[in-house]
Amino acid sequence: MKNIKTTIIFLLVFGAGFVTSSFITHEYFKNLYVQKIGLSPLKEITSDENESIYIISPKNGDDVSNPVRVVFGLKNMGVAPAGTIKNNTGHHHLLVNLDKLPDLKLPLPSNENIIHFGLGQTETEVKLKEGGNTLQLILGDYMHKPHQTPLISKKIKIFVK
Repeated sequence: MKNIKTTIIFLLVFGAGFVTSSFITHEYFKNLYVQKIGLSPLKEITSDENESIYIISPKNGDDVSNPVRVVFGLKNMGVAPAGTIKNNTGHHHLLVNLDKLPDLKLPLPSNENIIHFGLGQTETEVKLKEGGNTLQLILGDYMHKPHQTPLISKKIKIFVK
C-alpha cells in the first residue's frame, strides 16, 4: 500500500512539474525564435484587407462524389507550415459542415469538422457524408490562431452523390 501512495504522489508532483516546465519552456523558446527572425514577440501577425482566401474547387452548388478533392486558394499572402513565424503567411483550416464559426481569438481546435493543414498543404481529399455539405476555409497563423482581421472564405455548399 505504501508503494502505491508513493507512486501516486510521485506522478502528481511529476505531472505538475511537467506542465509548468512546458509553459515556461514554450515561452522561452518562442521568444528566442522570434528575436532571431527580427519580430517583436508582442507583435501580432496581421492580415491585410486586400488579402483573400477561397475554395478553388469544388464550386458552390457542385455535385461531387467521394472522395472530394478540395483545392484552396489564397491571394496576397503566402502559405507556411504551422510553427513558422513569418509575416503575411499562414496555413489553411478547412471547416466542414459547421453552422457557427469557432472562437476566432483562440487557436482553432482540431476535430472532424475543423481539419488542419499545418504542413502548408493547399489541397486535400476528404470523405463527406452523402447529400448536402458545406465547406469553408480559415487561415491560421503559426499557432493555429486566425489572423487579426481573420481571413475566412465564403461558405460553399456542395452535394455528394
